[in-house]
Amino acid sequence: MKRLKKIPKFKDEDAEREFWSRADSTEYIDWSKAQKLVLPNFRPTLRTISLRLPESMIAELKLLANQRDVPYQSLLKVFLAEKIKEERSGKPVKPPRRESRS
Repeated sequence: MKRLKKIPKFKDEDAEREFWSRADSTEYIDWSKAQKLVLPNFRPTLRTISLRLPESMIAELKLLANQRDVPYQSLLKVFLAEKIKEERSGKPVKPPRRESRS
């Protein structure tokens, strides 16, 4: 097992960011001892995109979203997430059955 270098002290985050952009982390950290970390309150970075859809598709999406009492953009994200999961797994994903609100 090779001897690891000592991680230097940094004056600020910019200096640390610059250091790690050039350094090989395996010279400083034994990644074989790394543990998986769960961040329950972590919110992924969101990016706004422009997407052109036929008006009829948007109308259908709004109708479905209204039936579920959710914003149509949120429903679109759910549909996309389900399809991505399905494509990556190679098998169809059954959407969860939702109770209708009265």
